[in-house]
Amino acid sequence: MGTTSYLAASTRALAEEMARDPAVWALGEDLGRGGVFGQYKGLQERFGPARIADTPISEACIMGAAVGAAMAGTRPVVEMRFSDFALCATDELINQAAKARFMFGGQAKVPLVARQPIGMWRSSAAQHSQSLEAWYAHVPGLVVVAPGTPADNLGLLKSAIRVDDPVVYLEHKDLWAAEADVPDAEHLVPLGVADVARVGRDVTVVTWSAMRRTCLAAAQALAGEGIEAEVIDLRTLWPWDRDAVLASVERTGRLLVVHEAVTVAGFGAEIAAFVAEHMHHRLLAPVRRLGAPRIPIAYAPPLENAARVTPDAIAAAVRAMLAPAAARAS
Repeated sequence: MGTTSYLAASTRALAEEMARDPAVWALGEDLGRGGVFGQYKGLQERFGPARIADTPISEACIMGAAVGAAMAGTRPVVEMRFSDFALCATDELINQAAKARFMFGGQAKVPLVARQPIGMWRSSAAQHSQSLEAWYAHVPGLVVVAPGTPADNLGLLKSAIRVDDPVVYLEHKDLWAAEADVPDAEHLVPLGVADVARVGRDVTVVTWSAMRRTCLAAAQALAGEGIEAEVIDLRTLWPWDRDAVLASVERTGRLLVVHEAVTVAGFGAEIAAFVAEHMHHRLLAPVRRLGAPRIPIAYAPPLENAARVTPDAIAAAVRAMLAPAAARAS
């Protein structure tokens, strides 16, 4: 066990999978110089330009080539630089990769991983800061993954590369430098299994990606008030771990879903609706969601911060959910 950054964990994951399986390769813009964030640093020198391949500046071309290569028997890792830029490749990803296995009656598979850095990061403004996970979770045929820790970025990326379906792999830009303990030995995290990041009895807080640490900060503050929040990091948004969420809400009776993405039609709405439909008889308070307002993300830090979900906002939402119980007790 050693301390590793979120970024370095992803580099290690890809290197280990490329060393394990010669069918694994990567393609995208500027990979030869290490990638826009440095997450491919040293890989072209180790594996050569045929397996760490630089491409033209065309997301549609990059994704289209990867889809064809995956159907031909390789396992491409597709670097989209920013999730916002990946919108230029949605036809290839959504109309081709996601549907090929179904439309060919199971005779074809598309084992690719589309890496799409998401989220707010250092005044990156409206075209470089979005969290679009709900779009992909809506599309049948896609697996959607959003790691929130270095260890999960290692184990989930390795698992994603081994899956025979297309995976949209969402890494939060603001986590690149985050450091934590990561196993030294082979480390795989199964897709579709949530992590109970903090055990609690009073409310279930479900989240993913960078909001994991924000929710944990809120839970720590609430603990000082005698409120114990259970924090569940989904890690995989499709398939998501319904059993873990239902089991937690069965114990706490309350659910708050927290995400950085815009609240309107965010993936939190799916979780909230599912729990409300299946656990209405156990709920002690209405299910709540907390996300960003439906506004473009600004460049100016004060305006950018206005769109952020903060520990204080999460703590306030939890207190409001517990207030009726406190009133009855008094």
